[in-house]
Amino acid sequence: MLNHNVYLSLLITFNSSNRSTKMAATMNGENQYDRTEEVKRFDESKIGVKGLVDSGLTSIPRFFIHPPETLSDLKPKTKPESVVIPAIDLSGPRSTVVEQVASASRTLGFFQIVNHGIPVQVLDHTIGSIRAFHEQPTDVKARFYRRDTGTGVSFISNIDLFHSKAASWRDTLQIKLGPTLAELQEIPEVCRDEVVEWNKQTRALAERLVGLLSEGLGLDTDRLKNTTCLEARLMVGHYYPGCPQPDLTVGISSHTDPGVLTLLLQDRIGGLQIKHEGEWVDVKPVPGALVINIADILQIMSNDEYTSVEHRVLANPSHEPRVSIAVFFNASARDALYGPFPELTSPEKPGLYRQFIYNDYMRRFFTKELDGKTLTNYYRL
Repeated sequence: MLNHNVYLSLLITFNSSNRSTKMAATMNGENQYDRTEEVKRFDESKIGVKGLVDSGLTSIPRFFIHPPETLSDLKPKTKPESVVIPAIDLSGPRSTVVEQVASASRTLGFFQIVNHGIPVQVLDHTIGSIRAFHEQPTDVKARFYRRDTGTGVSFISNIDLFHSKAASWRDTLQIKLGPTLAELQEIPEVCRDEVVEWNKQTRALAERLVGLLSEGLGLDTDRLKNTTCLEARLMVGHYYPGCPQPDLTVGISSHTDPGVLTLLLQDRIGGLQIKHEGEWVDVKPVPGALVINIADILQIMSNDEYTSVEHRVLANPSHEPRVSIAVFFNASARDALYGPFPELTSPEKPGLYRQFIYNDYMRRFFTKELDGKTLTNYYRL
């Protein structure tokens, strides 16, 4: 393992590399920068992005700088004022809620929910505990830094670090929630109780949501639940430190989620955007709300009735860190065949996707970078 202090001394190399690359290329006729080696050093240091910020870094390492085509898309554009991510009140009449959930799932792929039944203090304590984990001393967090997920708990920076064209400015704590929760002693003590409670609360809420989504498709309430889509659950606690050059990188690259449904708790900082009709639209934080989005498998099972849309997180320009917590709901029947529900296909609207084994889908997702929407198209007929 590369010593943390040794790696921090290499930051001078990173900074000088950023400043002198063009000069070196001009003088030597070639670029001597070794991205693979720099990424390896960063990963082995186990300090994460927060460690870079804590070192006093004033310019980001070169492997975080995104290509021009991505950076040009980060420039502010005029967004349609009429595009607002709806906040749906789950305490309303069920028929109204079903209609609102289905409409948002068809047109935007994203919606927020209020009066969802999870107490505000649980939301606050969960966010606070994940922030507390990330703000522990580096040596404490380093014990959890691993890309092997065998324990069900890992602290990493960029799940696609070695596959991506450029890294993103965030660190992540991953915890397996289901079908069985990671062993309690493996979950960091600073957030252990909160994670256990969050698992219980979000599992119950997701069951309500998939019932609404099933009814919105004209299916039986338990149709989605019976696909095991709530069983394989993964929680990720993202930490986005302030970035010294937010115009050169992102918090999370544009992507779609690979599972069935995603539930997100975000703090008040903001930065999440979705792509709608070719424009990036802010998902503005609503106090006490949770963000829900349709993922790829649900788009496929709904035969494109519901839409899984590209989304991203901008690099955090604030001195205050951004924290968000996502729970990904995936099917546990990994060897089963998936495709459009037969009830949603007809001669007038045939199935739009071929059937596939879920394991094949997940393997393809985790061996590519988070870069746009590709896998639903791979299975499209």
